[in-house]
Amino acid sequence: MKEDDKFKEEVNLDKLSDDENIILDAMGLNGSSRRKFLKQVSTASLGIYASSFFTSELFASTMKDLPENTTALLNEIKVNLRVNEMVKPLTLDSRTSLLDALRERLGLTGTKKGCDHGQCGACTVIIDGKRNLSCLTLAATCEGKEITTVEGLAKNSEMHPMQQAFLKHDGFQCGYCTPGQICSAIALLEEAKNGEASYVTEDLKTIKSGLTLSEEEIRERMSGNICRCGAYNNIVQAFKEVHSGDNEMPTWEFATQEQMNKAKNA
Repeated sequence: MKEDDKFKEEVNLDKLSDDENIILDAMGLNGSSRRKFLKQVSTASLGIYASSFFTSELFASTMKDLPENTTALLNEIKVNLRVNEMVKPLTLDSRTSLLDALRERLGLTGTKKGCDHGQCGACTVIIDGKRNLSCLTLAATCEGKEITTVEGLAKNSEMHPMQQAFLKHDGFQCGYCTPGQICSAIALLEEAKNGEASYVTEDLKTIKSGLTLSEEEIRERMSGNICRCGAYNNIVQAFKEVHSGDNEMPTWEFATQEQMNKAKNA
């Protein structure tokens, strides 16, 4: 017997395997030969490919037919935002966040969009003297309130003392989180003046206005502002200079074995 005939006899191109028979049973195509089975699978695959192609083409043509300028807004409202001592009348969707209104409608892009979930602090602005996450604040709720962004901190071309301190102490690296860090730090100065407590305040009974915050207090109160570059020590030093006049530049030493053991057992 020739080798080709022997191969055909062993393989038997017209006979289906057990797995192929199971597939055909599930598809309701019993009684098919191998050749017919392969044709059916090929045809089905081509149909799936073609349907995805025509669907994408149809979707693309539909998108092209949309008007370039869509003026209608869902849930349209009118709101007057007082930003950096200037009133800005806007027509917005009622669901627009303050962050999007500032960046996309007013062009104040100093306020950054980081996580957009209220977890990083990059979008922090000052509203009526309090720090707020603009990504979680609806613009419609800010009617009649005083909003201050990083663009409004400088007065008469002179930077705010906190901005100057951040520059002096190199309180940033990439700078993306810096506007939120600075706005948060400035609002924190007012919190200390008003005697507002934090999670690490030791004695709530004796708390009073004009608090001098410890480094632990500063770190706790600024913990909502994340710096992925890790400039935290410099940020704390910048805040301390403005808050208490401590302008000593930090020095660094390796931790002693005693300090490391204490940290492990804390």
